[in-house]
Amino acid sequence: MENRPLLEVRDLAVSFPAAGGEWLPVVEDVSFTLGQGESAALVGESGSGKTVTSLAIMGLVGVSSGRITAGSITFDGRELTALPEREWQRLRGPSLGMIFQQPIRSLNPAFTVGEQIAESVRRHLGLDRRRARARAIEMLDLVQIPRAAQRVDDYPHQFSGGMCQRVMIAMVMACNPRLLIADEPTTALDVTVQKRILDLLRELQEQTGVSLLFVSHDLAVVAELCQRVMVMYAGQIVESASAADVFFRPTHPYTSGLLAAIPKPGLLTDRRLTAIPGSIPAPGHWPVGCRFHDRCPYREPGVCDVDRPGLVPAGSTAETRCLRTKEIELRGVTVP
Repeated sequence: MENRPLLEVRDLAVSFPAAGGEWLPVVEDVSFTLGQGESAALVGESGSGKTVTSLAIMGLVGVSSGRITAGSITFDGRELTALPEREWQRLRGPSLGMIFQQPIRSLNPAFTVGEQIAESVRRHLGLDRRRARARAIEMLDLVQIPRAAQRVDDYPHQFSGGMCQRVMIAMVMACNPRLLIADEPTTALDVTVQKRILDLLRELQEQTGVSLLFVSHDLAVVAELCQRVMVMYAGQIVESASAADVFFRPTHPYTSGLLAAIPKPGLLTDRRLTAIPGSIPAPGHWPVGCRFHDRCPYREPGVCDVDRPGLVPAGSTAETRCLRTKEIELRGVTVP
């Protein structure tokens, strides 16, 4: 089927062990799709479930003793949730690739960057040592690392933070994955380096046709790169729509609050930044009813703190998890 999405996540739930032998739900009722060549983002505050969702797609929640307790993850028509680890290892690299946060921690300091890229392609693509080294140089050149043929023999500590991120992108893209998950790839980088990394990801997507799932808490960064946005809060997707709809016509109060909190150019120093009151609830302490109601300026007592909202249509392509979306008027980004 030509119109079948490359990735389809349905009703995903992920739990981790808690005291007393119980399992603590961290992600619940997460559903979305990603098409071939599409770029989409998972956004939200720290602790909203973005990284856990992406690790579940990669089959890596078990590394932290977690498990998928419900739902399905389908990649190119293939159900992944019941795969044995050996099958997952075959998928990671040629089909699924992930750029993790803080690349310097993901690179082995005892091996050159070229050795680490070459090891990946030898394992997944079956190349010999000579061709694997040539592939490593090719990928370092592709991610615009100067003098790639010389720097292939350098160690991670000889690269800056931005260059380490480029090395990680080269390592992941060396096996030509069909889906690339980028988990906060610009965190801790200055704005000029952020811009270069975003431009690089955009260029790689145009050249290779890879699908991109971009995980971030930074809406301004997401606006630069993604066609569609899924907003997460307290382990659930609370809004899903095109990037234009999310930024200019939000349908969930949490999304509107995040947009209002983006610093504005030229903001006077004597004015306070807009902030959402309170903090995101920890797993196991989610409120009854709408999980955002205790922080929401539009909450209605007896409704929002009682009824649990589902993700419902809010337009031709948008979905929202708000009980009052038809009654309230939310503000998006204003263009000066």
